[in-house]
Amino acid sequence: MGKKYIRELFAAKNITIAGSKEQMFETFVNDEQNQRLAQQILENQQKLMDTWQYKSRLVDIQQQQVVIPNATAGKPYQARLDFRQLNWTDISWSAMEGLEEYGLQYNPQTGDIQGTPVKSGDIRLKLKFRLATAGEGTAPNEKQIPLVINPDPKSLWKDIPSDQAAPFWKPDSVAESALLGDRFVTVASKRGRSHANVGSFRDDDYAFRHFESSGWSVLAVSDGAGSAKLSREGARLACTGIVQYFEQYFNTVPSGDFDALLQQHVAGTGTDTQKKITRFVYDNLGKAAFTVHKKLEEFAANQQVSIKDLHSTLIFVLLKKYAFGYVIMSFGVGDCPIGLLNRDCSEITLMNWLDVGEFGGGTRFITMPEIFTSDKFPTRFGFKLVQDFSYLMLMTDGIYDPKFVVEANLEKIDTWKEFLADLGGKNPDNTVVPTGIASPEAARRLSAWLDFWSPGNHDDRTLMIVS
Repeated sequence: MGKKYIRELFAAKNITIAGSKEQMFETFVNDEQNQRLAQQILENQQKLMDTWQYKSRLVDIQQQQVVIPNATAGKPYQARLDFRQLNWTDISWSAMEGLEEYGLQYNPQTGDIQGTPVKSGDIRLKLKFRLATAGEGTAPNEKQIPLVINPDPKSLWKDIPSDQAAPFWKPDSVAESALLGDRFVTVASKRGRSHANVGSFRDDDYAFRHFESSGWSVLAVSDGAGSAKLSREGARLACTGIVQYFEQYFNTVPSGDFDALLQQHVAGTGTDTQKKITRFVYDNLGKAAFTVHKKLEEFAANQQVSIKDLHSTLIFVLLKKYAFGYVIMSFGVGDCPIGLLNRDCSEITLMNWLDVGEFGGGTRFITMPEIFTSDKFPTRFGFKLVQDFSYLMLMTDGIYDPKFVVEANLEKIDTWKEFLADLGGKNPDNTVVPTGIASPEAARRLSAWLDFWSPGNHDDRTLMIVS
């Protein structure tokens, strides 16, 4: 043990070594017993310092804020405690308590917390750890780390059945699949979560029919306005009214003249055939729409309610297979799109324009008389003659809003391809909607697909697919 250390030790106690005692000090520091005592003092000092540093390090770790991302019940979760980033490289062993009951696990080799939480809650995880400077048998230390597991958003929504005793009640969810001439139609309509949460009604509706005698098919979809107290019945009357109109029309009006006009148009043998077709579409589909409007007016009068209480959008299509291809005619008022995909799904034709934007986000309804006097009324009709097609789809904004977001995307084939992939199973629930068949399973699958989760989009959903 050096003289310098003992001299400094004495100096700390205000003991100075006079020059006359240097020889005595020399003998003192060389004494074996005194050296052992000094060594013990040095070792005890080191132990004291080590103990302080150890305790101080534990406090630093205890006080260090550790934030890990929130989890969501039912949703796969992974977060990492990066010991290097946290400056915890001196931790030699770790474990985690409080995870298992929530469906999570901890990997001490990687620091990963992962799994699918089975329930929600604000929990305090217990990180058990041991510093490298601690002995192997030393009791582990504990640090609490907060973790928030949010509830599954879907679980927060109630599913209150609508009142079956209420006037004009209809099922909260319907779906069907059927043969439609040489095609197949699968359709489902489901009450939105916002309606189910308060026990209100499904306002969407649809109807379709194939008339074997004429070869024509008619398909209609309507979205009742949520603010209109009887819109559920308005939407139903609009759809059934269109089918009933054309049922009577095809039973009383021969289609030979129009068939001949189409033949001339295709062969290029007639004059002004396109103009005559446009007039035919305008006259006949326009009359059908106006007939439905008058029917809704009459119903409102009989019920002694305002026609505004029946506010509903309306889109409908007439479809027929000819030797030269398919004729598709359409009409639309409101914000429900009609999309026609060509045979190889490389091109999309939007068969109607939507009542959005121009009206500041508001839509138009078949119940509004000004629709029929507006100079835009002739633009509400569509006509398409195609050799073949892959899909014809009619949908309400409960589908359009979450899946297409903005109107411009309706004219982008890439967005439609993503939509088809979604229907084909590329979705979080891996739900596949069969097409090209008519079966109860296809209807059931489409109905299940309508349950997709989209934050902020909880309106009624109706999708009609002709394939």
